[in-house]
Amino acid sequence: MTMVIGVLTAELQIDGAESLKDKRQVLKSILAHLRNDFNVSASEVADHDIWRRATIGIALVTTDSRFANEVLDKVIDHLERDPRAELGHYEMEML
Repeated sequence: MTMVIGVLTAELQIDGAESLKDKRQVLKSILAHLRNDFNVSASEVADHDIWRRATIGIALVTTDSRFANEVLDKVIDHLERDPRAELGHYEMEML
């Protein structure tokens, strides 16, 4: 049996944040939606102290790389449509 780990790293611009508290409220909601809607692990992984920018990591474990790619593509689409943050650079890889 083969184990595939799909990993997505994405930079988000949160223009409406006027404080770290604002940023964390938006980010907490976005991460919760990703976890619930796509059954992935998601967390802030960089830019912790920058008000209007966040780097998040999303991962899932499966036996099918095509499935992992499809799920992460849907996550990207979701992030692109979310009005609370603008998706910047992102990188996807399969391990």
